[in-house]
Amino acid sequence: MIPFILRPWQLPDAESIAAAANNPKIAANLRNVFPSPYTLADAEWFVGDCIAKGKARQLMRAIVIGGKAAGSVSVALKDDVYEKSAELGYWLAEEYWNKGVMTEAVRQICRDAFARYDILRIFAEPFADNRGSRRVLEKAGFTCEGTMRNGVYKNGRVSSYCMYALLREELE
Repeated sequence: MIPFILRPWQLPDAESIAAAANNPKIAANLRNVFPSPYTLADAEWFVGDCIAKGKARQLMRAIVIGGKAAGSVSVALKDDVYEKSAELGYWLAEEYWNKGVMTEAVRQICRDAFARYDILRIFAEPFADNRGSRRVLEKAGFTCEGTMRNGVYKNGRVSSYCMYALLREELE
């Protein structure tokens, strides 16, 4: 595995994130809020937003490889009847795919989130055809709880997504 660290976002991360995130293959597997093309202005807004929101209701971490931010991993607390749950989100520069980085980043942030917050469950919703992301979750200990058929509309196409979850007691 390539060595990396998870750390809070810093304003200088915007430049490396803009370069790493400006990849249609990444955007194709994320929600529409992730722009494509991904500009420096988008990166500056994102990093600023992560810093401004702090950590009261979310953990937003830069995945730093070789001194540069190469991706993002986050856990965001939910509310209302979902207040004991949190949602995991992540992406990584394509050059680091299939190298074990994201699986370990997911493990680390989940351990941190369960230690910090009074939650019972962390879930993720990868698109059903995103085999790489699904494999990351499975290797990190998540269980696929089901497929939501025709549950998403992305780039003019209807497709399915999967519900994965990791419960607090499954963390070890």
